Parts: sequence; C-alpha cells; structure tokens
Amino acid sequence: MTTKKDSLSITLHCDSQDQTIAALAALAIGIHVLESALPSPLPGVKPGFANIIIVITLILYGFKTAAWVAILRIIGGSLIIGSFLSPTFFLSLSGATASLFTITVLLNLPLIRPGVVLLSIFGAMAHISAQFWFAWWLIIPHPDLLKLFPILLTASFFMGTLSGLIALRLLKES
Repeated sequence: MTTKKDSLSITLHCDSQDQTIAALAALAIGIHVLESALPSPLPGVKPGFANIIIVITLILYGFKTAAWVAILRIIGGSLIIGSFLSPTFFLSLSGATASLFTITVLLNLPLIRPGVVLLSIFGAMAHISAQFWFAWWLIIPHPDLLKLFPILLTASFFMGTLSGLIALRLLKES
C-alpha cells in the first residue's frame, strides 16, 4: 500500500518594492556583519556604514521602505553574528529606531531642507544617544558612564559626517 504525502506549498508574490527592500537589506546586513568583525577603539564606537544604506533608502524610497530595511538589517545581522535578542540586539534596535525617526523628522520640516551629510550626522548622533541611554538605563546605570557620553557623541559626529559624505557621493552617482 502506498500513501501519497500531502505537500504543503506556499506561494509568495514578490513585487519590485519587495525586491528593492530585499536587495537593500542584504547590502546593509553584509556591511553590518563586516563591521562587527572590526576592532573597536571604544565600546560602542563603530563606523556605522550600514546606516548609509538606511539614509539613502529613506531619501530615495521613503520611511516605510527604510524602516523595513533597518528592521531586516538588525534581525538578519544579529542572526548571522549570533546576537539575536541579546543586549546588543536591543541596543542596535534602539539606535536604528532613534536614527530613522530623527532623519524622518528632519526631512519633513516645513521650511528647512537639510542635506544628506547633516541628516547622517543627526542620525548618527541620535543612534548613539539612544544606545547610550538604553545601555545606561538597563545594563550599566553607573554615574561614571556619563563621562563617556560626550566622547561617543563626538565620535558619532565624525562617523556621521563620513557616512553622510559617502551617501552623498553614492546618491550623486545613482
């Protein structure tokens, strides 16, 4: 007697926006994973080059697409490097959320049109600020940690400037 196994098939329909999100998320995840292998001069100081993809996505495709790319970068990157649902995951999530919302608010100001570099700087500073306060609040609530905050903000200013210049160059070439 032979039995025929029922096969379960799922059909996913993918439009061009889905393909764009997947490609941008894959690029951001790749950069995120590469950055995780770099040594850090100070805890929390990384180049943040994966955020270049988020800034470009937000400018070219809008908030919804950028939010998807950011979420997929955080989840995918953390699954690859083994930090999913760890404190590092939540630090990354808090930073990316703050950065994305800060840049979105700046883009929607009625009378001001900030440039890509300025958006990147504010995004980087929002990112490190959210990560710092999240870490201070939940992980290490020590008053001496506050002495590190100005150093981290300064580093984020310079890394945000560099990322913004790279994003600007990439936008001009596209």
